[in-house]
Amino acid sequence: MPAGARISFNCVDSSLSSLKNCQSYIHTGMNITTHVAFDLVESFNDVEDVNSMENVMLEYAAMDRELSHYIKAIEETVHQIKREKPENIPDLQSLVKEKFTALESKNSDSDLQQNEKYAYFKDQLKVMKKQFCHQSDNSNEAIEEIDEDIAVTQSQMNFICPITQMEMKRPVRNKVCGHTYEEDAILKIIQTRKQQKKKVRCPKIGCSHADVKESDLMPDEALKRAIDSQNKQSWSTLEKSDGYDSSTKEICC
Repeated sequence: MPAGARISFNCVDSSLSSLKNCQSYIHTGMNITTHVAFDLVESFNDVEDVNSMENVMLEYAAMDRELSHYIKAIEETVHQIKREKPENIPDLQSLVKEKFTALESKNSDSDLQQNEKYAYFKDQLKVMKKQFCHQSDNSNEAIEEIDEDIAVTQSQMNFICPITQMEMKRPVRNKVCGHTYEEDAILKIIQTRKQQKKKVRCPKIGCSHADVKESDLMPDEALKRAIDSQNKQSWSTLEKSDGYDSSTKEICC
């Protein structure tokens, strides 16, 4: 750094690495909370329990935003110093605090709603509630109504991958066009086309989306659970039809 102070950013880089690790823990917490909420919906737990998970997600989203702003403030400060090459070593703490405060002053509730993991949580939870018809009444009559609704809902869903033409085991949804594919199948196509330096058109017939990227794909947990639920029901029905229900077992014993 000619004619200026020679500043080492090794400590700053180490701090940034630690902060990003903390952010990864937040994301892990959001993933766990999302799966807990799905479990609650699938097992027809009280709506208040599900709502509490949404509140937890909002708290995580707020922490994620704050940490992102702090990381951005540090990175912008470092870039500023490297660009300006000051003669004297500046007060890094004050500069970071100034930029962080400016970023935080622009906070709004919509920021949290736009958090990628929170948006995924809301979207998938909405689908889950439709599939499993979440109700607080756990009476037998209510459960029978839920089972009927599940059957109707699942019969209307497409569990077949447009690539493999087989039932999906690990479905992923394209955030751009909304279509779902078997994860391994779409990733294989993306990798092959990438090597050929070509774009990937959505395999769903009639879809105009012509540039499918790996970053656009996200696990469709709601669809996976619907497929698993249908398979369990089909297996249970098959067992009964083959004479393996509990009453038959008692007779055979």
